[in-house]
Amino acid sequence: MTVLIVKNCAREGPGTLGEILRSNSIEQEIVEIERAEEIPDPTGYEALIVMGGPASANDTTKAMKQEIAAIQQVARADMPYLGICLGMQALVKACGGRVIRNPIKEVGWKDLHGKEFSLELTPAGQKDTIFKGLEATLPIFHLHGETVELTHDMQLLATGKHCRNQVVKAGNNAYGFQGHLELTASMLDTWLAEDDDLKQLSSEEVKRDHAAVREEYESNSKKVFTNFLRTAGIL
Repeated sequence: MTVLIVKNCAREGPGTLGEILRSNSIEQEIVEIERAEEIPDPTGYEALIVMGGPASANDTTKAMKQEIAAIQQVARADMPYLGICLGMQALVKACGGRVIRNPIKEVGWKDLHGKEFSLELTPAGQKDTIFKGLEATLPIFHLHGETVELTHDMQLLATGKHCRNQVVKAGNNAYGFQGHLELTASMLDTWLAEDDDLKQLSSEEVKRDHAAVREEYESNSKKVFTNFLRTAGIL
């Protein structure tokens, strides 16, 4: 079995999701859309996974048009889809929703008042198999300035204080997460060195915050990604 992974940015790879795929001997084909690589027909794979990046789903670049078209193809086929950050926003855009500016940028582990970012599962989220075995409140790492407006037939699975639409579901098999569940320690080091928004924060503090929740965070992410693969019929 092979899943297709689209990377919008070189530094934003599959992280813990990649670890789950490798440990279950699931092949992954990665397309570097930032390097002008073409997205193959996604219906030839078991699932389409789209990662984050600094672009906007509202962009009219060739790369974003190609990405939106691939997601629409997957949605029409009711195929398994998982979108992270930009990948979530692109899902909503592809399925008829809107991508707009969020009232604030959510960056790192905490808001401007020092309160930890978290996901609060909705009743629909607590019933959905993607959150099986998880608590109703989960810590989340953020790196975004936009949010989404859902269509009436999309489900909201988790909310946040400063950005309401945190986890969404479109159709039967397409999921989008605004936050970065895939985050690993090595990825965080790279992002702190390269991302302009994260450079505004204290890297030592961000690393301390990560260390405090790392075990729980990686356990949660691996449960979510395993649940997704099982729901998709890949495991």
